[in-house]
Amino acid sequence: MKRIHRLLLSGCAGLLLSLPWFGLPGWILFFAFVPLLYLEHFFYKYKEGFPTVSLWGHVFFAALIWNILASWWMTKVSLVGVGSAMIFNAFLMSTVWWAAHSIRRDLSSPLGYISLVVFWISLEYLQFSWDIEWPCLQLGSVLASNLKIIQWYEYTGTFGGTLWILLLNIFLFKLLQSFLDKTKQLKVKLTYVTVSGLFILVPIVWSLILYTGYTEEKNPIHISIIQPNVDPYTEKFDMESEEQKLDDFLRLATHVTTDSTDLIVGPETVFEHQYLWNEDGFQSNHFLNELQHFLNNFKKAELVFGVSSFKVYENEDEITPSAQNKDGVIYDRFNTALLLDRAGETQIYHKSKLVAGVEKVPFQKYFSVLKNNYIDLGGTSGTLGRQTEASNLEMQNGVVIAPVICFESVFGAYVSDYVKKGAELIVVMTNDGWWKNSRGYKQHLLFSQLRAIETRRSIARAANTGTSCFINQRGEVLQATNWWEAAAISGCVNKNDEITYYVEHGDFIPRAAIFVSIMIVLLVFVRRFR
Repeated sequence: MKRIHRLLLSGCAGLLLSLPWFGLPGWILFFAFVPLLYLEHFFYKYKEGFPTVSLWGHVFFAALIWNILASWWMTKVSLVGVGSAMIFNAFLMSTVWWAAHSIRRDLSSPLGYISLVVFWISLEYLQFSWDIEWPCLQLGSVLASNLKIIQWYEYTGTFGGTLWILLLNIFLFKLLQSFLDKTKQLKVKLTYVTVSGLFILVPIVWSLILYTGYTEEKNPIHISIIQPNVDPYTEKFDMESEEQKLDDFLRLATHVTTDSTDLIVGPETVFEHQYLWNEDGFQSNHFLNELQHFLNNFKKAELVFGVSSFKVYENEDEITPSAQNKDGVIYDRFNTALLLDRAGETQIYHKSKLVAGVEKVPFQKYFSVLKNNYIDLGGTSGTLGRQTEASNLEMQNGVVIAPVICFESVFGAYVSDYVKKGAELIVVMTNDGWWKNSRGYKQHLLFSQLRAIETRRSIARAANTGTSCFINQRGEVLQATNWWEAAAISGCVNKNDEITYYVEHGDFIPRAAIFVSIMIVLLVFVRRFR
C-alpha cells in the first residue's frame, strides 16, 4: 500500500469520526474506525518492513483531524490553549493504538484487539477524572443524537456506548476482512455476519423496548425557566449593568410566573459583579432583597440561579489552595448556585467540576505559581474555589433538586452522586454564550439529555443563551428556546425517586477496563522480562 493511500485512509477515519459532532447520526461511529483498523492490519501483516511507530503517525493524523473538526468551536475562547489540548489529546489517542498494535505484534492478535478496547475506555475514563479534563469527544456520549437506541444507558452509562462502538468496529472490520480474503470459508463469513448483526440489533431492540415501555410517574412540579440572553463578550460588571440584568430578569420572570409556580430557574452567573456577592452578607444583599420581594407576589414560588460569589477567610485553618490575597484580605471566589425561598433564606452550592485553564489551574497544588494565570472570561474566570463533592438544595415543599452548573453536566458519575443523595429533579444552569452560534451549545445540550436517561430524572435547563428547555426522563427535549433570544418558558415536569442501575453502581465498565489493562501491562512486562 502506498503512503498516499495510507494517508487517505487516515484522513477518511478522521473525517468519519468527526461527522457526528456536526449533527449527523451518531451511528456513523459504528464503522468510523474501520479505516484505521484496516491500516493497523496492514502494518501487522507487514510488520517486518515497518516499525510499530508507523501506525502511531497515521492514527495521530486521523485523531488530530477528528479533534480539530469536532472541537474547533472551543478555540473561540483560546486558540493557543485549546489548540494545545487538541494536539495532546490526539497524542494520547494515537498512543493507545500504538500500544495495542505492539501487543498484537508481540503476543497475539485477539489480545491486541482486547487491548485496544480496554486501553481506549481507560483513556476516556482518564479524560473524565484527572485535572485537565477533555471528555467532550467520548464515543458513547455522541449517541445522544439517537435517543431511542441508547435507553439502556440507565444500566451502563455512556461507557456502555463506547464499548458498543468499539466492538462493532472490530467485528465489522473482521467481516470486511473475511470478504476481502477469498480464502475464508463461507462458514467464517456467516459467523461474522451473524455476530455483527447481533451486536447491532440486540442493544437497539432492547433500547426500543425500554423507550416504549417507560412511563413517568405523575408527580409534577411547576417550573419557570428564564433565558436573559446577555452577551458574555460585551457585558459589563459595574453596578449599573447588574441593576439592568436584575430588571431584565424580573421582567422575563413576570411573564411566566403564577401562583402555581413552584420554582423559577435562572442560568449560571446571572449576576457577576464579584464584589457584590459576599456570602457572609447575603442577609443585606440588595439583589436578594429585590428577588425575595418579587417572590412574595406569588403563593409558593422559590428561585434558583447562579452568581459569582466570594467568601473571606478570617481563620488561617479555613484557607484553601485556591484562595486569593488582595491587600491582606484572603478570600475565595466561587461559581455559585443559590436557592432563595420566600422567607429570604438561602442555600448555596459551589461549582465543583471547574474548567481547566478558565476556572482553575490544573495540578495547582504542584504549580501554585500559576494560580493567577488563566484565560480571561470575565466574571467567572480565574482560579475559583470549589466544593469537593455534589450536594443538593431542598425547597420548602421538600423537593430535593440537584444544582448542576454548566461543565458539570458532562460528568455522568458526578451527576449520579446528586441522585444518590436524594435528588428528585435536576436543574442545569449554564452560560453557552461563550461558544457563540456554533456546535458548542448544541453539543452541550446533548449531555443533559444523557444525564436524564442515566438517572431517569427530569431536567430543567436554564441557559443564558443557547437552549433553555425541559428534558423528560427519556431524554427528550421539550419547549426548547431559540438561540440568541431573551426568553422565558413555563411547564411541568415529574419528580422521581427511583434509583437506576447506573446510579447505584456507577462507571463499572471503565473500572473493569482499567483492571484488565493493568493485567495486560503486567503480562507484557513479565513476557519481556523472561
